[in-house]
Amino acid sequence: MAKLLIVDDEVENRQEIRLIVEESQYNYLSIYESDSAERGLFLFKQTKPNIVILDLSLPDMDGIELGKKMSEHDPQVSIIVLTYLKMFEMAQAAINAGFYRYFLKPVSKQELLTAFDKLLLSSLVKEPLSLRKADPPKIDLGNPIKSVIDYIHSHFHEPITLKEVAERVYLSASHFSRLFKAEMGVTFIEYLTKYRVEQSKKLLKMTSLPIEVIANNTGFANASYFATTFKRLEGKTPSEYRSLFSNLLNTRSGGEKNKKSRG
Repeated sequence: MAKLLIVDDEVENRQEIRLIVEESQYNYLSIYESDSAERGLFLFKQTKPNIVILDLSLPDMDGIELGKKMSEHDPQVSIIVLTYLKMFEMAQAAINAGFYRYFLKPVSKQELLTAFDKLLLSSLVKEPLSLRKADPPKIDLGNPIKSVIDYIHSHFHEPITLKEVAERVYLSASHFSRLFKAEMGVTFIEYLTKYRVEQSKKLLKMTSLPIEVIANNTGFANASYFATTFKRLEGKTPSEYRSLFSNLLNTRSGGEKNKKSRG
């Protein structure tokens, strides 16, 4: 489960960011809050968040220094810094520290969600960078279909052909095709296409990325082919599918607001 840590000594700012996230497609994020650097660093080590939103003007430590400590502890964390101060030196320090973005307060909903789109794309679609750089999975010649399934799951966003995967398990394309259908109940192409569509559904529900970007990041040649394939398998276009979940999200958010107002 993806996690977000907000470190800001102003409760209004923390509440505003939490509200933006909870009323967005990223409402699945586990959110943690801190009003100090000391508490923030403790929560960071305890919860291991994917993203940290960090105020630079904290009462007990400079925000840049806190961010550096977090990055040293977990180089994979993405840090977004917020400040009221429009100073080139501060922005440069944040960039030099390796932080992802530098925003002036108050951060807009669109700015924040666009940053989340880019930061969470890799975790939703692809393996972490460290894993992608690692050696490819070992091939089990005694179980060639499982080896190919594992390969599909880690490379579906890349071009994959039946001939290529058959060669990986040292089988002819025709024999591999028959073996795959017998074991999986569907053809290789049907399985690959369905898996890609399932991954695209995550992005449609959880991000506001353009359809073209989602198509490209889930292995489809272009947005048109993606839309045609998606509708054939799901009975609706990618845009219609996204709208369905957006409407459910808005309805749920509206219901929560009404409960609070009545309370």
